Amino acid sequence: MKKGSIELENGNKVIIEFFDKAAPGTVANFEKLANSGFYNGLNFHRVIPGFVAQGGCPKGNGTGGPGYRIKCETAGNPHKHVKGALSMAHAGKDTGGSQFFICYDSFPHLDGVHTVFGQVVEGMEYVDKIKPGDKMKEVKVWEE
Repeated sequence: MKKGSIELENGNKVIIEFFDKAAPGTVANFEKLANSGFYNGLNFHRVIPGFVAQGGCPKGNGTGGPGYRIKCETAGNPHKHVKGALSMAHAGKDTGGSQFFICYDSFPHLDGVHTVFGQVVEGMEYVDKIKPGDKMKEVKVWEE
C-alpha cells in the first residue's frame, strides 16, 4: 500500500492512503511529482469552505500544470468523493496533470467525473483549517 504526506508550511502534516489499485496511473503521476519536489512550496489556490481545498498549480492561480495531461481513471473506480477524499482536478475529461483537491464533505455529483485516488487518514483537522494561499512545505509518497 502506498501512503503519503502533505506537510503544510506551519508544520502540520496530513497523511494519505492511496488507491493505487483503482487509479494506478493517477497515483504514479502524483508520486512522481511529489517525490521530485514538484509540489514543495506550492499553495492551495482554491479553498471553498464546505467544498474543497485545491492545490498543485505551479502558477498559484489554477491555470498551471506539469506540462502534460493524464487520463481520468473513473471507470470501475469504486472510491467516492467523501470527506477527506483526494481527487484530481481537471478542466474536462483527461485534462488532469498536477492539480488535486481534498473534499470537505460528500459530493456524489463529482463521482465518475473526477478520479478519486486517495483518502486522508490523519490530519483532516488541518485540512479543515487550510486558507487560500497556504503553502505545502513538502509532499512525499512511499510504499508501506
